[in-house]
Parts: sequence; C-alpha cells; structure tokens
Amino acid sequence: MFADPGAVQTVGLFAGQHVLAELEGVDAALLDDEPFLRRTLTEVLDLAGATVCDVISKQFEPQGVTVLALLSESHASVHTYPERGALFVDVFTCGDRAKPELAVELLTKALRPTRVQSKTIHRGADHPAAATGHREGAS
Repeated sequence: MFADPGAVQTVGLFAGQHVLAELEGVDAALLDDEPFLRRTLTEVLDLAGATVCDVISKQFEPQGVTVLALLSESHASVHTYPERGALFVDVFTCGDRAKPELAVELLTKALRPTRVQSKTIHRGADHPAAATGHREGAS
C-alpha cells in the first residue's frame, strides 16, 4: 500500500507542545491521594486525545505523590506538595493529535486550585512557529 502523496504526514513529525504548570491552593488530601491522582491524570489525558501506554506512581512519606504517564505522544507528570497545597504538572505531546493544554485545563478543574500558572512551549523544527522564525525562549 502507498500513502496518498497529498496527505499530511503526522507520524514522525518533529514538533510538539510542552505545557508546564504550577497549581496552588489545592486540598492537601487530594494531593496525597495516589489512586485519585493516577485515575484523574489518566482520565484527563484520555479526554485530551493522548494515548496512555503506562502509568507509574510513588507515594512518599510522610506525604506527597509523583505520577508519571508514558504516552505514545511522549509523557506527562504530576509532582505534589500537600504541605504547601501545590503541585507541578508537566505534559509534553509530539504531533498535533493530543492536546496538552486541554489535559492541564481538565486537571485544573478536577483539583480546583486557587492559583494557576501555566506556560506552553512549542518545540521542534516542524512546529508552525519555526516556519515564521519565532521560537519561544530564543533571544
């Protein structure tokens, strides 16, 4: 079988979006609930169009949880600090199928923080921003 020469290639596209977020003012009990965080991260990634391959997590003593999701599109992670009511979120997806900003938005709705700081970084030579010569973080 031959691919349609007029079709847009998405496999092997060297482009992605990396969303980095900090959420504060979150209920400490939620931030120390490993099963809830695993389930919620998996659900929001699925709703955002990502393909979850595996999820691992670690409950720390006396508190805190790290959850890592391996995606076909790349990865996502959550690192919690219940004593501060805060967490770091990192979602990176290659290509244009998955929507990492949506994943962070849905996670934010589930955790109901009082403060959110988020930044999206466009990565890769094939990203549309590269065609215009604009690269975030470039000087």
